[in-house]
Amino acid sequence: MQKRLRIALIALSIVGLAVSIYMTVYKISSNDAMCLGSGDCSTVNNSRYADINGFPVAALGILGYAAIFFTLMFEKRIALLQQNGDLFLFGLALTGFIFTLWLIYVEVALIHALCPFCLISQATMTLIFILVTIRLTKSPQDYSG
Repeated sequence: MQKRLRIALIALSIVGLAVSIYMTVYKISSNDAMCLGSGDCSTVNNSRYADINGFPVAALGILGYAAIFFTLMFEKRIALLQQNGDLFLFGLALTGFIFTLWLIYVEVALIHALCPFCLISQATMTLIFILVTIRLTKSPQDYSG
């Protein structure tokens, strides 16, 4: 089961990374054609919530998904990750999931627009959080010290 969870998490992190890169390019270029006909995508991307002090929120997604991906790729090769990789992944996934909940709130309650690409990223991070939680609870490692 651990192997299947790892493969699913790697695949999801690649999906999230691809969507985040795409949305970062869109944010930087402001090319509305990249929204593929969704006006809500443009509304979300042009809102004041689309960046934090000039840093695109989608770029935060790149950092988060990349951290998850690289943790999964090197968890068997780096001693620190061999011992604490599941907990580190859980921390990353929990942080990403909490941020995802905030972004869903912003889209639904404040902007009143749903970006299809954002929804894909939000669903991806939610699935990552669920799978990492399952993986952590099924892990044979003892985290008590």
